[in-house]
Amino acid sequence: MDTDSIATMDEAPAEELYPYRVMSKAAVCSFGLAFLSPVAFLVAPLLILPLLGTALGIYGLTSVYRYPDEVSGKVLAWMGSICCGLLLVGTAALHAVTYATEVPSGYTRISFADLQPQPRFANMPIPPDALKLNGRQIFVKGYLYPDGQQNNIKRFVLVPDMGTCCFGGQPKLTDMIEVTLVDPLRVEFARRKRALGGVFKVDTNLKPVTGLGGVYYQLTADHLR
Repeated sequence: MDTDSIATMDEAPAEELYPYRVMSKAAVCSFGLAFLSPVAFLVAPLLILPLLGTALGIYGLTSVYRYPDEVSGKVLAWMGSICCGLLLVGTAALHAVTYATEVPSGYTRISFADLQPQPRFANMPIPPDALKLNGRQIFVKGYLYPDGQQNNIKRFVLVPDMGTCCFGGQPKLTDMIEVTLVDPLRVEFARRKRALGGVFKVDTNLKPVTGLGGVYYQLTADHLR
């Protein structure tokens, strides 16, 4: 190679030395998550989507500014991080307000975790904390267990998760609450979480339930959402 060729290469502008730039994958993913993240308004655990989108957008911007001649995607990264960031704040605020205001006055919030046996009381199928709830007004969330009913349902079994309610099998005895709605409340079967409130009853003897092994827990519900 002669000296003129070497001189020409030395004098070549940067854009000729780098004929193309690689699109930041993080920027692209962040932009895509901006379109998926609105589903976080429906279910709190899906807040992971705008959180991840924001983090990827920031990472993409860092790559673009650190290697401007090699990495592109600044616009996508900015749009993804801003949109996901706004959705993260908005959805988190919505779920926080909902959590703080959804329990009716006079009701105690519980979860199915409060109804499970405890290792230190291994010989007791019902934990003492659950026994203390007997006769109290409680607020709980769960899913309708499918038993063939579809419409105008007055009595059903509530279970804690989609795996239990939608993929069959016998739920644990402490993962079931038999719910009876007071008139005129009725519910339609759907694979979405329900919020219920009412008087909680704990029966130390299994109450028979058609198609299931029986229940320890019962709820006479006057609140349904």
